[in-house]
Amino acid sequence: MNTSRPTSTSLPAPAGTTRPTTASGATDPMYTLTAVTKTYQQKKRTVKALDGVDLVIPAGQMVAIQGPTGGGKSTLLQMLGALDRPTSGTVRLGDSELSAAGDHALAAARAREIGFVFQGFNLIPTLTAAENVETAFADGSTHRAERRDKAKAALASVGLAERADHLPSELSGGQQQRVAIARALVKEPSVLLADEPTGSLDEATRDEIMDLLEGVWRDRGLTLVIVTHDSAVARRAQRRLRIAGGELAELGPAA
Repeated sequence: MNTSRPTSTSLPAPAGTTRPTTASGATDPMYTLTAVTKTYQQKKRTVKALDGVDLVIPAGQMVAIQGPTGGGKSTLLQMLGALDRPTSGTVRLGDSELSAAGDHALAAARAREIGFVFQGFNLIPTLTAAENVETAFADGSTHRAERRDKAKAALASVGLAERADHLPSELSGGQQQRVAIARALVKEPSVLLADEPTGSLDEATRDEIMDLLEGVWRDRGLTLVIVTHDSAVARRAQRRLRIAGGELAELGPAA
């Protein structure tokens, strides 16, 4: 990894945030997937989206997942994001077994532990940048004034303090993705999952967004998992994986 790349001014890490380690000094797993399969019925055909996937992602690691369309990338990301359960096998997030959790527990895990960034930004067009970031608090657990303060701090952390009152239509694609990243970070998750986060951006803006994500990952000690078709994005990760036909393989360290 090129250490000369600029880093972002990120949100301050929560007090006491460190990468958990075992007694031997090794980093504890953030994710542990064991023999995970996922099958779907498509008319009269059974489709195996995941085929016996075993995976351990240590806390604080930056991982890129590549693979062909239909190879299982999205299904794997849904498992990591507590958005779906496997047909068989186990998925653990820290000490929590997501594969056996009920809907309420999965929703709580998403709200508490996981931030999401998507290719299409998923901003609400009638809300300002600050209001879009505030939607992360839709569960009503945070007072309005605190939501506003946190949203402003999150936007400042991605370089958009002056754009808080702008609608998405008044922002460039790169700025919209920065708003989406601020929304993902505002509740201080321990995991950030990014699904083709640069897929809608030109090359220069892609690099700016990757600088931001890499800086956030480094400064906050997040576990960052990026699904991408772009090898230039994948090479910036500590670890690269490939999934095809529902089977996962290591690609080795980034060059």
